[in-house]
Amino acid sequence: MKLSIVPVTPFQQNCSILVCETSARAAVVDPGGDLDRIEAALRKTGATLEKVLLTHGHLDHCAATGDLARRHGVPIEGPHRDESFWLDQLAAQARMFGFPEATAFTPDRWLDDGDTVTVGVTTLQVRHCPGHTPGHVIFYSPADRLAIVGDVLFAGSIGRTDFPRGNHAQLIASIRERLWPLGDDVRFLPGHGPMSSFGRERASNPFVGDGVS
Repeated sequence: MKLSIVPVTPFQQNCSILVCETSARAAVVDPGGDLDRIEAALRKTGATLEKVLLTHGHLDHCAATGDLARRHGVPIEGPHRDESFWLDQLAAQARMFGFPEATAFTPDRWLDDGDTVTVGVTTLQVRHCPGHTPGHVIFYSPADRLAIVGDVLFAGSIGRTDFPRGNHAQLIASIRERLWPLGDDVRFLPGHGPMSSFGRERASNPFVGDGVS
């Protein structure tokens, strides 16, 4: 599977394009805005968009979702149903942060822990990882040893939990119980900033490393 990263919005959110090289089918993960930039990156891959995948309902991760899905006639999969709390507020979020008007949408498929999604013939595992938001999910490709983790974990940091329905203890549990067991060698793309690996974060992350009680 090929990964392209497209930073979008003033928050420089890591929208990503996942391409199954066997089938030349693609998924866009977390299209938060700057739709023309995402479309240009998608055309550059030469792949056909098959679906949109969402980790969670914060504006910078999903504001362009409805428009992108309608433009290509593709379904939206994710996040977990508990994220409807945030998706229902999408228009208000856009006004609050000075974003262009965001079109409301309902995912075609809500995702649960243990579900799978496909991109072409590539299968991604779904993990429900609440804490940053209640319905946050991550996507993991065992074949590629790659995880798309949204705002759960960052290189050297963790997701904020001071938003409504955030929960710090829940976030720490999600990282330690649902990410670390995937393996130290797994590389991950966070919602913002550079890629890292679970092993590197276990060794050095000051918030959730193995040496932090």
